[in-house]
Amino acid sequence: MKLPCLLLTAMLAGLSQSALATRPLVFCAETAPEGFDPALWDSASTYNVTRQIFQGLVAFKRGGTDIVPSLASKWELSPDGLSYTFHLRKGVSFHSTEYFKPSRQFDADDVLFTIQRWIDPDLPFNKAFKTQLLGPANYGLAQAVQQLEKLDPYTVRIRLKQRNATFLTLLAMGFAGMQSAEYANQLLQQHRPADINQFPVGTGPYQFKSYAKDSAVRFVANPHYWGRPQLSSSLIFAIVTDPQVRIQKLKGNECQLAAAVREADLDGLQADPALKVASTGAMNISYLAFNLKRPQLASRDVRTALDIAIDRNTLFKAMFPKGGAIQAVNPYPPSVWGWNAHNRNEYNPARARQLLAKAGYPNGFALTLWALPVQRPTNPNGKLMAQMIQQDWAKIGVKATIQSYEWGEYLRRAGQGEHDVYMSGVTSDSGDPDDFLSTSLSCAVSKQGQRFCNADFDQLLLKARQSNDRRQRAAYYMQAQEIFKRERPWITMAHSRIYIPMRKEVQGFIMNPNGSFAFEDVYLK
Repeated sequence: MKLPCLLLTAMLAGLSQSALATRPLVFCAETAPEGFDPALWDSASTYNVTRQIFQGLVAFKRGGTDIVPSLASKWELSPDGLSYTFHLRKGVSFHSTEYFKPSRQFDADDVLFTIQRWIDPDLPFNKAFKTQLLGPANYGLAQAVQQLEKLDPYTVRIRLKQRNATFLTLLAMGFAGMQSAEYANQLLQQHRPADINQFPVGTGPYQFKSYAKDSAVRFVANPHYWGRPQLSSSLIFAIVTDPQVRIQKLKGNECQLAAAVREADLDGLQADPALKVASTGAMNISYLAFNLKRPQLASRDVRTALDIAIDRNTLFKAMFPKGGAIQAVNPYPPSVWGWNAHNRNEYNPARARQLLAKAGYPNGFALTLWALPVQRPTNPNGKLMAQMIQQDWAKIGVKATIQSYEWGEYLRRAGQGEHDVYMSGVTSDSGDPDDFLSTSLSCAVSKQGQRFCNADFDQLLLKARQSNDRRQRAAYYMQAQEIFKRERPWITMAHSRIYIPMRKEVQGFIMNPNGSFAFEDVYLK
């Protein structure tokens, strides 16, 4: 009788595992993706979605910032530091969907199409698509790449115009997912190039199934994935903008993981025996950005006055009562190498009033302050932060009117320069100082003067990218931070820990230092 019992147990175990595999893994996300073409966007909410679908030539090691192989199995750098030769992984299939059936596997033609699309506006697909690709544009790739070569079907060489110590990290970024040249050609022939942003095709562990706008993105496991088969047969990103509703859904097992939560919610989450919370000290910053085209804000004295009028100590007691954040002094956190320990924050309302008078505003002036409409670890309550800053600025005669918009509208309007001062932030993928500085503070992203552009600052960034000596690079970044602190294009606010809540049955989830979500090999026990 023992053998049948053992067989029955094994059969039940198999059925149980099979049942679990058919149960969707549900993630409660805070915002909807802007689209599904990774190169077109530069936001974490979109990359969290597209990184399930797309893969780059290289990747960041899960849980860290080391570069590891992905669609390139290996690579070499030439002695002059200008040429990267990538040997592509064989046996990689693009997703087969209702709207595209690949006739071949991933090869050099796909790499050339993807990167040429980043750098060549005259590419036929780009002309038909008619939209700037924000991801590669923010990193200046069109200006960086001199030549692309297909050496054979599985070998590609990329030659740069100048040495760039950050180049490999760029190829691991969210925007750098490899696209199918065959799929792009199909869309071009059908006069539907914009559908590359609506119906994605990648090589990743999950493939796109459907999107209900502002409600849910649905994925299914890629049956032809070159990596390990996924133990979760389907994945859902449920769009839940209210942080308290996300927590309720997590406790009710309507989702098994949720976007980062506030410190104030930790006690209730940690007391629930069905939940667990993962945390990490993140590579992030929140800040207030000035629209430098506004006459008052074009004055460095005014920007300094607004900065030193903020009582950060009081603000932090209200915003981060458990101490899970530190005050930001520089444009990136002290956990990142090259941080300038000589810079300091200052709280001095009396000197702020003197600076306003010196700038020609002895009686102050009026401006708009945009409150962040979504919850972020570095800014868990944009409305409260805005109200406290509003009170501090009123003490020096500056009248701030608080405004806010739905997240997509907030980004669109800020991009067009409708703001005076708005709340924003940066989270780094790579942990390299350049990832904070070049993408947000260089002349390449200044939007014709709306944002910061300083020739000396830019020159220091260029010199740092051209050096492979970390000590020398750190010295350049130290000087760049001195310029930043003198010019004050931002009011730096916070660096925070990130807290990700999940059900205890979630297995295989690894916290990334940038707080991003990767669901490869994540499953329910």
